[in-house]
This record gives sequence, structure tokens and C-alpha cells, in this order.
Amino acid sequence: MSRSLVPQLVTEDEQTRALRLEVRDFLRQEIADGSFEPWVDTWLTRWDNDFTKRLAQRGWVGMTIPTEYGGHGRTFLERFAVTEELLAVGAPVAAQWIADRQIAPSLLRFGTEEQKQAFLPKITTGELCFGIGMSEPESGSDLASVRSKATKVDGGWQLNGRKTWTSGGHVADGFFALARTAPLDTSNRHAGLSQFIVDLRADGVSIDPIIAMNGSHHFNEVTFDNVFIPDDRVLGTEGDGWHQVTSELAFERSGPERFLSTFVPLQELLSQQRQQAAEAGEPARSTGRLGRHIARITALHHMSLSVASSLQAGENADTAAALVKVLGTTEEGDIAETVDRVAGDVAGQNTRLQDLIDGAAAQRPGFTLRGGTNEVLRGVVARSLGLR
Repeated sequence: MSRSLVPQLVTEDEQTRALRLEVRDFLRQEIADGSFEPWVDTWLTRWDNDFTKRLAQRGWVGMTIPTEYGGHGRTFLERFAVTEELLAVGAPVAAQWIADRQIAPSLLRFGTEEQKQAFLPKITTGELCFGIGMSEPESGSDLASVRSKATKVDGGWQLNGRKTWTSGGHVADGFFALARTAPLDTSNRHAGLSQFIVDLRADGVSIDPIIAMNGSHHFNEVTFDNVFIPDDRVLGTEGDGWHQVTSELAFERSGPERFLSTFVPLQELLSQQRQQAAEAGEPARSTGRLGRHIARITALHHMSLSVASSLQAGENADTAAALVKVLGTTEEGDIAETVDRVAGDVAGQNTRLQDLIDGAAAQRPGFTLRGGTNEVLRGVVARSLGLR
């Protein structure tokens, strides 16, 4: 196996461990105060600007942004500890998630000094929220087939096209849009793509909700009708959009959000089982099926932490991140199914647990699709191993 796919055992230092416990205490108090109710898949479905700003006040947003841009200059391992604690209790973190996870690192790598100064301090304070402008109708994971087109005009670009499955687009301030700026070259489909920083409140931008079967709304379709993008809002180099987008993927695919989306219902079921055992005067027991999921989550924790360590060291972690995404999103879907099957009478007597099970079932179909389908990512891993 490629060394890039072998997780290196990473352990937290005392400072990071203390930070993790501080976050845990904060969240316990927030829940006790009724600030939020733990839920499933909250990095996508639960948008709470006030909660994000409370996190920001504690220095837990924009952690890896350098201090000269208003950030906190902390490590990816420290950020990992904070995000894992937030997701483990199903905190409402969607408002800061995309901006903190991948917009900020992309700005640091490809943005101009003016762009960094304009956006990074406001991301750190929780004032500026972003979505992602990659997917399009009929494109799916094949980003090279995007049809959105930017045409050069005096002082900037005119953007036309559509983006779909834009999480939080109706409440976000902006997103990075991938668009074609040169005619398609069939011999090199990845050429001629560029990224633009789009104000989602700009003239010519329309946002239509995509309502899920359960009535929830976090997806949107965004349409550009002759939207003017100033030259100073081109991200990076014109025509180098493909390279820039793929550089984001290690940040997007490897975090704890790829295996903890259904941790709350698993935790609730285990808690209910312990309570029932205590009431019956029996020792707490669990099924082997639940135990296997705990073991897999532990393994994924170490794999994801290893990727965070690689990012901290400035190493390429694209393939390892793809593997975490494939294994993690499969596992969180399997957790949803197992909890539903094992819960039985427990869920029938506990409305809260049943609601969580229903919520996990509703979100499950998207787990292996977002961030690149698992089928595509298996190909990425196979090519890295020289198997394709």
C-alpha cells in the first residue's frame, strides 16, 4: 500500500487535549442552557449565526488563519479537536463550516493581499459566511463538464450559468464559483476553468430553494444572469481553476464531518440502553453491531487526524483524504441503518431517539454523494495505488 494511505499515529499534546476539554465543557453548558438541540448532519443542516459568533468570540473560528489576517494562528490539529467536539454533539455549525474549512485555506494559498484582508478577518469573527459553487445540473462529480461561462468585459467578467446543491446558498454571503473562461478543449477538459468570488446578493444572482422530501431546506439552485464580477474578484490565476479546486479537496473530504454526521443517534441509543440496564439493575451491555461502529469511528478518527497532521506539515494529502471520505461516509450511513434496526422498543418509548433516527435516514442518501461521489473517489484511490 502507498505510504500516503498508511495513517501515521498522531497523538494530541497536552495543550490540544486541554483545548478539547474546554470545548466539551462549553458545549455541555450550551446544551444545558437550551442554546441548541443536538441533531444529525449539523455541519450542513443547522445554520445558526449567533452560535457561530459565540464560537468566534472564543477563538474557535478561523483558528488556522494567520494572526496578520485576523485569525488565531493555531494548528490544524487544534482545529481538528474543536471541530470533532462540535460534530460529536451535533452543534449548529453550518454558518461557519465552508468558510472556515476550505474558503479560508484557498484564499491564503491563491488570494491576493487585498482579498485576504477583505475576507479573512470577517470569516474569523463569524460575520462572513460562504457556500460552494462547484456542482451543476447534469455535471455531478464531473466538474470538468461545468457549463457556467465567464466572458471578459471591461473591468471584469460577465458570468452566466447555474450551480446546484448549494448548501446554505439562501443565507450565505458569497461563494467561489468555478466557470469556463476559455472554449472547451476536448484534449484537455480541465483547461480553461477559473474561479470567481461571487457576491450572492449581487444583481443578476437568483437563488431558488431545493426542498427535500422531508420538507427541509438547505440545498439551493443558484442562477447567474449576466452577473458582473470585477477583475479583483478573480481567485488565483485565470485558467488555473481546476488546479485550485482540486487543491481544496483535502480540506473538504478528510474532516470529522465525513464520519460523525450520525454520531448523535448512536450516542443516544447507547445512553438509552445504559439507562434501561440501570433501571433493571443489570450491567450495561450493547450489541456487537454497535461495538463495531464504535471501533470503526475510532479508526476513522485516527485516519482523519493523520490527514490533519499532513496538512499541518504542508504535505499532499489528497489521496488519504479521498480514502477517509469513502470509508467515513459509508460508515455514517451504516450507523444510521444499524441504529434503526437495533433501537426496536427503545425508539418506540423514546420520541427523541426516533426523531434522530428519522433525521439520519433522511440525510443518509447524500452522505456518499457530496464532496465527490464515493464511486469517483474509489477511482482516485485506485489510480494512486497504480491499480488503474
